[in-house]
Amino acid sequence: MEKYLRQLISIEFDDKKDVFSGFLIDWTEDWILLKNNPVDFIIDGYTILKNKNVKSIIQDKDHEFTERVIKLKGLKTSAEEIIPLKDLYSIMNFIATKYEIFQIAKKSDKAVYLGKLIDLNEKEVVIDFLGTEGKFEGEMSFKQNKIRVIEFDTDYINSLKLIVDEEKKK
Repeated sequence: MEKYLRQLISIEFDDKKDVFSGFLIDWTEDWILLKNNPVDFIIDGYTILKNKNVKSIIQDKDHEFTERVIKLKGLKTSAEEIIPLKDLYSIMNFIATKYEIFQIAKKSDKAVYLGKLIDLNEKEVVIDFLGTEGKFEGEMSFKQNKIRVIEFDTDYINSLKLIVDEEKKK
């Protein structure tokens, strides 16, 4: 992983259809932190991936070209601060405190879940689920070991946060 640090890569998994692309910011034995590159020459938030069942790390000529364009555009490809990747507890507490709203996904890529942290213990994560209309819809819980992807500070999440903040003012 060291050779990919601060470079644009794509990660494929044995057991997940999604391919995740971004600039490698940090990694541990259990987690990988990317500055997300969802499409074309765009940087959009952060993705933290469970470092499990990684099939391949791709870095080809297309990646080099995209990386070059992104850097020429002056887009920030690193994190502004250290994001702790020690364990899920540290990650979730940091994101809940700093960013408030985040998105998680499990192994199956059928759904993603936005929300804010309600509770976190050794077995599960409990969130207040945020619907697509920007309204909190109640508690959802996830077994810690089932969480594979955490995203935060994306345009989509930040857009819904604007709706949430506006509703608070009413």
